[in-house]
Amino acid sequence: MFTLALRSIRKRPGRFTATLLAAFLGAGIVMAFTSLGDTASAPGVDDTSAESLGVTSDVVGGYGTLLVFFAVASTLTVNVRQRAEEIGLLRETGATPAQIKRMVVGEAAVVSLIGSLLAIGPAVLGGRTLLDLYKDTDQVAPGVDHVFGSFSLSLGVIMTVVASAGAAFLAVRRATRAAAGTARAGGRGRKAAGAAALVVGAAGISATFAMERTAPALMAAPAYGAILLSVGLALLSPGLLRGLLDRSRGLTTAGASGFLGAHTLRGRADQLAGVFLPLIVFTGMATATLYMQAIETDAVTASGMAKSVGDKNLETVNLVAVGVIVTFSCLMLVNSLYAATAYRTREFGQQRLAGATPGQVLRAVGVEGLAITVTGVVLGTLAAGAGILPFTRVRTGSYALPVGPGIWIAVVGVAVAATFGASLLTTLRVLRTPAVHAVAVAA
Repeated sequence: MFTLALRSIRKRPGRFTATLLAAFLGAGIVMAFTSLGDTASAPGVDDTSAESLGVTSDVVGGYGTLLVFFAVASTLTVNVRQRAEEIGLLRETGATPAQIKRMVVGEAAVVSLIGSLLAIGPAVLGGRTLLDLYKDTDQVAPGVDHVFGSFSLSLGVIMTVVASAGAAFLAVRRATRAAAGTARAGGRGRKAAGAAALVVGAAGISATFAMERTAPALMAAPAYGAILLSVGLALLSPGLLRGLLDRSRGLTTAGASGFLGAHTLRGRADQLAGVFLPLIVFTGMATATLYMQAIETDAVTASGMAKSVGDKNLETVNLVAVGVIVTFSCLMLVNSLYAATAYRTREFGQQRLAGATPGQVLRAVGVEGLAITVTGVVLGTLAAGAGILPFTRVRTGSYALPVGPGIWIAVVGVAVAATFGASLLTTLRVLRTPAVHAVAVAA
């Protein structure tokens, strides 16, 4: 079956583009930041430089590893679910579930390994750029040279391959059960994982109240907690989306497009978990981290004290983390939406042959995008608020935010632009295919 997996990759490389991109970007981010840890542990590096680099490697590397794992897993899950018909055909022709699993997991491992290896060069350049940033802000001595060691390489490759293989195994197991008619309803595993993430995230946020107001790691607990809450809410989002649709009766009465969009969302709610994850994490992490940094900066300014090296280091870490990880989440959002929408060529063709006009199909996708955006932004904002408020209370002694809504508006604006831009532009591209030809496209 591994030979069949290699042939599948060679014959249909476009199918694996989204997974390859996720693996490439994810491995590159992890290796770039963890290389700062290799640099910090190199001989001859002074203690101040080692501390600055070590904090970035540990904090941002931790953020990156966690988010990259879920991003690669969610992208691959979308890919496998789109192949349900192919998997069903293999089952009908005599392939056993074990053989199908080996094929799909083998494909995922090969693609993620290729993506990881391609990311080595950009990761080295990214690590050097990060080191230069620290040198420019006098947080690292000018004579420190960048080191890209075996730890960075092995962590980036192993983490990406394991995430891809594990996600492929879980997704194909569910797909083979569905093909055999033995799939379990309800997504119990996803719900259990979502509940666990919520519990651990809430525990991390609660730990904020036990920390000192000036503790250097004060921001870490609520930030990690907000990310875990975002992941938990993303895993539970299909059920929450259905609840939103049930309470939004206006969608089903807003003409053919509204009815079509709402009906499609109900049927595809479980498949949208891969889209919700980057959207909710993007909204939650960007809002939480930017607000916390703004509150920290405001508190330091109000005290009348000049920023110490530690303050500069913390600010740099947060801004770099937001810039890189949030950009990654946004790219994964666009990547997931593109993969999920481009796959629907035949579905759109069938709708047009049934009487829907291209404009109605496009508006239906807009309705879907609206529901997805509202759900994702609301859940991401709730996760961010759960981290921001405890941090504000401990840092300032009050729950009142000293900064305005401008940050949240900017984050939401980017989320809306990415969601609608990716889905609508991809739909326009798909609609260029004649309906008769579109229904003949293989799944």
